[in-house]
Amino acid sequence: MSHVESNDPADQTLLYCEKPEWQDVTPIPQYDGVNPIAPIFYTPEYKDATEYFRAVVEKDEISERVLQLTLDIIQMNPAHYSAWQYRYRTIIALKRPLEAELTLMDVLAIQFLKTYQVWHHRRLVLTALYESSTSDSASSPSSNAAGAAAAAKELAFITRALETDTKNYHTWSYRQWLLAFFDDEALWEGELPYVERLLEADVRNNSAWHHRFFVVFGRVRAKGEVDLEEVLKRELSYTKDQIAFAPNNPSAWNYLRGILERNKKPYSDLQTFVEPYTVPASSSTDEGIVDLDNPRPGPGAQLPCVAALEFLADIHEKAGGEQTKQAIEIWKSLANEHDTMRKKYWEFRVKEASA
Repeated sequence: MSHVESNDPADQTLLYCEKPEWQDVTPIPQYDGVNPIAPIFYTPEYKDATEYFRAVVEKDEISERVLQLTLDIIQMNPAHYSAWQYRYRTIIALKRPLEAELTLMDVLAIQFLKTYQVWHHRRLVLTALYESSTSDSASSPSSNAAGAAAAAKELAFITRALETDTKNYHTWSYRQWLLAFFDDEALWEGELPYVERLLEADVRNNSAWHHRFFVVFGRVRAKGEVDLEEVLKRELSYTKDQIAFAPNNPSAWNYLRGILERNKKPYSDLQTFVEPYTVPASSSTDEGIVDLDNPRPGPGAQLPCVAALEFLADIHEKAGGEQTKQAIEIWKSLANEHDTMRKKYWEFRVKEASA
């Protein structure tokens, strides 16, 4: 009868040294040196389990009971990389059902959301599962029905995980890997609307802005398949609207810089848009003006906007000549009034430009 892993705490009350099925193994204690300065005080359960894990590794044992051992260690310390790696190796060697491992990861990934190792293990399992289902190793995982179905199911799981924490780096990295690995058109088509829903809920979600850039510019497309000028026009319009809604949102300003640099467009193209954000709200002279291409700050905006001042200074610095003096004046105002937290940085910019 095969060993079945258990998540029931009642099944884990015994230490490994007390379990009859482990009496054939001699545990290996951790070596901390002769006189350790600051020994780590592990719990008795963790110390016991890891001592048996070292013995398993030394013997190179691949067995069903190893899977329970690694699971117990992972639940006590989800960052134990060696336990994850040995677990994956054991699963593959024993030809254990990989679907069952993914189901277990559904629980552990949410439980240990911020732990990199759980996402890496999930990636390895998913790759092994659906590459093994493709007889032609040269074809992409999305070229068969199983791959496409797996990708859609996995994307749905990631969406649920992000509902728990919309800014978790590891979850976002895994989502981007999934999109690139399966490269399924249906998956990609849903990403931009998904990101826009997230930004509508929280326009300052820097992770969502980063993912938008990945979705818009990260996928390799056939030449001529996408009109990049139209894409740039759409992205500029969207970003300007978000800045008008929340002018002091650095994520949107960083995205604006990113799309200009990605498309090799000068910052000066946006000077008309930026300037209204660089003056105090009370000094604005364009009330009542409607410019759909260059939306003005919304009512109650806190102006001048630091990011807009920095953007305008960069325009002047790039132009050079007499405009360098204008950049210096803006940096001085940032150092002494508008962004004193970064005073030393702005003083550095002034010094470099004045040299």
